[in-house]
Amino acid sequence: MTYSDQNTTGSPSGCGAVLRQAREAAGLTVEQVATQLRMTVRSVANLESDDWSSLGAPVFVRGQLRSYARLLGVDLEPLLEQAGQSSPLTPPSVLVSHTHTPNYRRFAEHWGRRAIYVAITAAIVVPVWLGTRTHLNGGNVAVQSLDVPVSQAPQSAPEANAEVRQRIPVVASIATLPAATQPALSLSFKGDSWFRVQAPDGRLLEEGVLNAGQQRSYAAGEVGQVVLGNVDAVEVKRAGAGVDLAPFSRANVARFTLSSDGSLAPVAN
Repeated sequence: MTYSDQNTTGSPSGCGAVLRQAREAAGLTVEQVATQLRMTVRSVANLESDDWSSLGAPVFVRGQLRSYARLLGVDLEPLLEQAGQSSPLTPPSVLVSHTHTPNYRRFAEHWGRRAIYVAITAAIVVPVWLGTRTHLNGGNVAVQSLDVPVSQAPQSAPEANAEVRQRIPVVASIATLPAATQPALSLSFKGDSWFRVQAPDGRLLEEGVLNAGQQRSYAAGEVGQVVLGNVDAVEVKRAGAGVDLAPFSRANVARFTLSSDGSLAPVAN
């Protein structure tokens, strides 16, 4: 639907001249009016020059003129009524139909929709009906008499397999599992501590300062001599059992050797 073409350019009403004079008297610029009315500067200039052809439909032009007049305190109603008599600003809209559907097309669309509905219904109902029919196999349903003893009743495959499994003897093993191998020597540091570990042949394995939470473990025959500083911050275990470092400590420093059989001995001076 479109508005019929109406020429609103050059109306004899003179609304634009009245608005321009009122604006100049109020000391406002076109830009200031456009900002207050939230319109473009070009639209305000077109209103003052009575060039309304680019402002849209006549009903919109009338609304813009009234908004401009309220801003300046000007009464444009007499001029608008005069303009409506000679060149109406609000012409009646003409409804123009751009679409027309022939009768045969409406008939085809109607029956096409019905055909689609029938096809969808058949696609759902027919498989269900075929799946629930009992007469496809002659209507013969195998019925077993309740008088057959349980011992003579045929067994299903899962039940037969279960019976075979029950006949298989179960042998429980009482062999003990090997215990987890414990390291010959383990060091757990609860605080900062200096340490030095040497191999049985005198080679230096490790030396430095370890912090709280760090650990070291050594296998049997790997360690020959150990020196620990800040003994109170180190927990020593031999084969998983705690070791009292008091016999090996002096001035908060422990020195001991680890023999091949796992026994600890103080370092000979």
